[in-house]
Amino acid sequence: MGIPITEVAEVIRSKNSGPYELTMDIIFKDFDSYEKVKQKNIINKKLISTLYQIPEEDIISIINFDPAKAIKITIKRPLVAGAVGESDVYGAQQHAPLLGIEV
Repeated sequence: MGIPITEVAEVIRSKNSGPYELTMDIIFKDFDSYEKVKQKNIINKKLISTLYQIPEEDIISIINFDPAKAIKITIKRPLVAGAVGESDVYGAQQHAPLLGIEV
């Protein structure tokens, strides 16, 4: 059993990335923790697919950004921003499933 990602991440957030995409960022407290998570490939398409209950094809990218000790995840929005039934036009509340990750 690992430790909660919230213990090694300084910031876990989501945001609007246009009308068709959402982006989530995990910014780590230190380079050591970031490197360990990156090397173990913990944040991968299978995990994101499971957490967000979306097909892997709807995951646009998972990018390791070394200078910022961050991982950026971009997915297709389930509904277009502002569409009828869409509940978070800013995408600011979509990071919650990431909070349960163990590393």
